[in-house]
Amino acid sequence: MITVSRNDTSVVGRWWWTVDRWTLGAILVIMALGVMMTMAASPPAAERIGVESFHFVRRQLLFLPVALGVLLVASMASPRLVRRLALLIFVASLAGLAATYVIGPEIKGARRWLSLPGFGTVQPSEFVKPSLAVISAWLFAQKKLNPSFPGYLLSSVLFLIVVAMLIGQPDLGMTIVVAAVWAGQFFLAGLPIWVVGFGVLGALGSMVGAYAMLPHVQSRIDRFISPDAGDNYQVNTALEAFLNGGLFGRGPGEGTVKALLPDAHTDFVMAVAGEEFGLITCLFILGLFTFVVLRSLTRSMKETSLFIMLAASGLTIQFGLQAAINFASTIQLMPAKGMTLPFISYGGSSAIAVAMAVGMLLALTRERAGLGEAA
Repeated sequence: MITVSRNDTSVVGRWWWTVDRWTLGAILVIMALGVMMTMAASPPAAERIGVESFHFVRRQLLFLPVALGVLLVASMASPRLVRRLALLIFVASLAGLAATYVIGPEIKGARRWLSLPGFGTVQPSEFVKPSLAVISAWLFAQKKLNPSFPGYLLSSVLFLIVVAMLIGQPDLGMTIVVAAVWAGQFFLAGLPIWVVGFGVLGALGSMVGAYAMLPHVQSRIDRFISPDAGDNYQVNTALEAFLNGGLFGRGPGEGTVKALLPDAHTDFVMAVAGEEFGLITCLFILGLFTFVVLRSLTRSMKETSLFIMLAASGLTIQFGLQAAINFASTIQLMPAKGMTLPFISYGGSSAIAVAMAVGMLLALTRERAGLGEAA
């Protein structure tokens, strides 16, 4: 049990009494469940690629302590330090996005990753998401404080650069998340209603264009609208797994879907959870994500600093939207989209990037009375 005196004025002491311990606790539970799900879902995937059964488990157990460390350190930062950290990460990840076009390996027709010696593959777009949200929040806030500052224009330029690079990879799912977060922040910053209308029309036009120009997008939408239009093997298998699991599941290690789905340890990890641990466990996981999102939004809306409110809201929307897309894709509530479930799905760069985002969120939503921290 952690015991820290209220009179402790050290960095750790001040952090402990100001951080949102309920949200932190929920995140720690999600991370623990992620370890359990990696152990349950990944052995068949490891065997398919010719490595020992617990290859992915061992790697995840190496990544998660790093992710936890990143989360805790980031959560101790001041708002000003969060902003500076986001700028450094954004510049580095933007350079990484550009590098994927030159040296990135092509996997399933896309160039989204970089191979780093000793670390494996890294997806730079995972780090662009949270850093762009923080930078855009600052630009929007500065525009409100100083109307002559071109905050809206600068944020729009950065957003368009990121979107263009993501579409070029191509990564439509990540583009949608980035666009939704940015648009949500712009709206909260006081976006004029006529601009909202043009934005909605632009979004609809972009979706029609993606459907017309990208065959894989067209295929996924067609299969969603008409299941008989193509191969729906992964989604159908996932739905069958939920049916087989019932309320309480078939028991740890008793599921078969992980041997049938190639992405059972990543995009379709909830199918394994549903089959082996049942609907009750799935609802518990959903409840944890819902709790984190609602509590974080509630705390962010109480902030008097526009920058902190916009940045925290953007990071929260990003976390919740990524989880929602994963859940909805698995149970066919939307066209299939390969997107990991934060801290639950296997993935090193994803875990570290999400940990950084959550750490910054916790830093921004700390109680500020008496901290004397500038935004």
